[in-house]
Amino acid sequence: MARPTRTRQQRRSLRTRQKLLDAARQVFSEKGLDLTRIDDITERADLGKGTFYYHFESKEKLIRELIRTMLQDLAAEVDKSCSGIVELQPFIDAMIKAHVGFFSERWEDFVLYYQGRADLTLLEGYTGIDAPFLTYLEAIESLLSRVIGHRLPPAALRRIACAVAGFVSGYYSFAVIATQDDDIGAAFEPLRGAMVASLSRFITTAVAAEAVAS
Repeated sequence: MARPTRTRQQRRSLRTRQKLLDAARQVFSEKGLDLTRIDDITERADLGKGTFYYHFESKEKLIRELIRTMLQDLAAEVDKSCSGIVELQPFIDAMIKAHVGFFSERWEDFVLYYQGRADLTLLEGYTGIDAPFLTYLEAIESLLSRVIGHRLPPAALRRIACAVAGFVSGYYSFAVIATQDDDIGAAFEPLRGAMVASLSRFITTAVAAEAVAS
């Protein structure tokens, strides 16, 4: 079925909503999640505070929306980059390269990814942002299961997915301040290669151990 055509008012409302999201992404990357005020976002978007509350109940709801859509886009990019790869080591390499490539084009989103991941460890953080991160990890686990070809315990798959995500967040955050090279992926290729080899060995060992146990 064809998607219903949006009215002019609906299109205008969506543009305004996106303008707020884009402004928030910029301000969050400059000031951080906690220090950013709603006034900062509306000023950057050149919109009134009432307009903000028409689209979002709170700053927290806006943060959840940004993280959800960003992680959806990231998971889709990783899926696309890994499509058709059936060998483990090239698959892991493609997965990590997809993360680095994605964030190299979307710096504000990386800051959001990094800050949001760190916020999960706080007792009083932004409620609800754990859900999109867990969905993202599940997408990584699903891709890994496809190439591994052997059922691993959920805990083992989760550790591998966390290793990939943790490597990217740590790697990239230091890479952007430690090198003046425009191509961060190429500058840190030896490090990525070592990580890929280590993860591949871990997965191979886990699969062999599970085969023996079963």
